[in-house]
Amino acid sequence: MGSEAAVIMEVERVSKRFGGVTALDDVSFGVREGQITALIGPNGAGKTTLLSIIAGALPPTAGEVRYRAKRLNGRSAEERVRLGIVRTFQQAHIFGGMTVLENVMVGCHLRGRTGLLEAALRHPRARREEEDVYLDAVRFVNYVGLGPRSGDAASTLPFGQQRLLAIARALACDPRVLLLDEPGAGLNRMEKNDLADLIGRIQEMGVTIILVEHDMELVMRLADWVVVLNHGARLAQGLPDEVRRNRAVVEAYLGAGDDDD
Repeated sequence: MGSEAAVIMEVERVSKRFGGVTALDDVSFGVREGQITALIGPNGAGKTTLLSIIAGALPPTAGEVRYRAKRLNGRSAEERVRLGIVRTFQQAHIFGGMTVLENVMVGCHLRGRTGLLEAALRHPRARREEEDVYLDAVRFVNYVGLGPRSGDAASTLPFGQQRLLAIARALACDPRVLLLDEPGAGLNRMEKNDLADLIGRIQEMGVTIILVEHDMELVMRLADWVVVLNHGARLAQGLPDEVRRNRAVVEAYLGAGDDDD
């Protein structure tokens, strides 16, 4: 795959059918540690469906996903978050009535170890954890550049900043593998440049990233490895320049723009 980094996640012969419709058909690829693997393809290719299977939101009809050689089939989305597999969505699922900081604290709480009873009784361990949650949330809000708006209601953020907030909340879950679903959708050029810089910094933290994205400029700038889906099947995979030159990929996807699946 163009690197000596270890494969830490394997998607092996994954298929997904909804009734008589095949959304994914026998898809396989590996994800190397510390790299950015981009999933691209035309409308209806199955990219978001595959991301949902990796995240545990959907079960595969056939095949399996393994993380560090452990089979993930049957593990809930919450269990996968605790393993370090964290996802963002096409729509920034924010809590509009909460502040920016409180939204990120929700992500921190997902990896908390204190029980409800300890929290209710204000056990010293619960208090210490709450302090840690607050400090971590402040750190991640600042990391994505939203520090000046930490006390504002999340609903008052413009669209681009809501996407940054969703990424900050995902980072607060301490991801080892971060699944980014169309993070650049709806952003202007300046916002996309800032997003690319942020994703690059996240990678430098040692986080492995799986990126679903339609903006090919963003993909070619960021990706270490590209997997191309078409009609639910893997059409090609390779280094970004290899994929860009692949005739089948150009004919199926790169020759025309389209929307997400």
